[in-house]
Amino acid sequence: MIIGIVCHPTYGGSGVMASELGMALARRGHKLHFISHDLPFRVPPAHPNTSFHQVDVTSYPLFKYPPYTLALASKLGAICRQENLDLIHVHYAIPHAISAYLCRQILNSHRPRIVTTLHGTDITLLGIDSSFYEITRLGINESDAVTAVSESLASETKTRFRPDHKIRIIPNFVNLETFHPNLRSAKLRERYGAPSEKLLGHMSNFRSVKRVRDVVRTFHRLHRDIPSRLLMIGTGVEVEPARHLAAELGVSDRVEFLGPIPNAGEVLAQLDLFLLPSEYESFGLAALEAAACGVPVVATKTGGIPEVVKDQECGLLCDVGDYECMAAAASSLLRDPERHARMSDSARRRAVAMFAEDRIVDEYEALYRDVMSQGSSGRKGSNGSEG
Repeated sequence: MIIGIVCHPTYGGSGVMASELGMALARRGHKLHFISHDLPFRVPPAHPNTSFHQVDVTSYPLFKYPPYTLALASKLGAICRQENLDLIHVHYAIPHAISAYLCRQILNSHRPRIVTTLHGTDITLLGIDSSFYEITRLGINESDAVTAVSESLASETKTRFRPDHKIRIIPNFVNLETFHPNLRSAKLRERYGAPSEKLLGHMSNFRSVKRVRDVVRTFHRLHRDIPSRLLMIGTGVEVEPARHLAAELGVSDRVEFLGPIPNAGEVLAQLDLFLLPSEYESFGLAALEAAACGVPVVATKTGGIPEVVKDQECGLLCDVGDYECMAAAASSLLRDPERHARMSDSARRRAVAMFAEDRIVDEYEALYRDVMSQGSSGRKGSNGSEG
């Protein structure tokens, strides 16, 4: 198949997952076209069966804000004509599903199928804003198939938007070789801390919904009891506030901000514990990648996180904002090597059993075949799990 992947290129779960899916499909022989305003974070500049198309937005005094949705729709139309795309898979309903819908209206013939994957804030934040509600619902309903990355998100979408067709639940996946416990090494670990110290970590796009300062507060409480260090992976608006809080709490010498890194699996595998205190997560891809490395997770019980992190089995869950609970949970786990080892093993086994790349990519391929076999009205009855 000839497939277009539309995603945000930034350091976050939706862009990472779209990139990883596209690369996996390319390895299976499909022709992949990535379309965005910048090269997605995990897509290499050159790779067999892949192309990147940059969306340029012309600045014009009439517009207070550049009309990216329209520029993307126009770009998609041109790519469809040039490359004969069979299918456009958009990640995020706003603005991507609408741009794909407009693209299809532009074309007189060979109109591609549209698959929309919902990742979270397009539903929980943007979609429920009165300015975007109707257009979000239109994007969902005009797609040939819609997927959500968790049961939680599918249920929330059904409740809030009452879509005209079923939502297929296809979770995020992890490359089990890129994220593997065997990447742990004493030599690499020594770059970040002494053998006697525990190593904690957090990885995100550092938006306010990630509650990054709660990571620092949790670490501050924990460090008073257990010699430890904290690695912060990623970039975003909350980096500097987190850095300032670390200085204010007197732990800045033990907190290292690594920025966005290409070899996240190598760093995650060195951790003893992963912290994810988010206000909301539709899935929690970073937690899955840590778990695949055999790292137990201490996180908040919100959204789709409990579907990824089984409480008391693969990690420990606390209420949102309760960093005292997170610090106590982390301390109790790090002080019990046998329990920590059991959770480490369970985290890896769950990642292998539930979220392996091959298994999830098989589901996407099956969905694509289903969508391609349907007529134009097929979007009203896509098969699969219903949210």
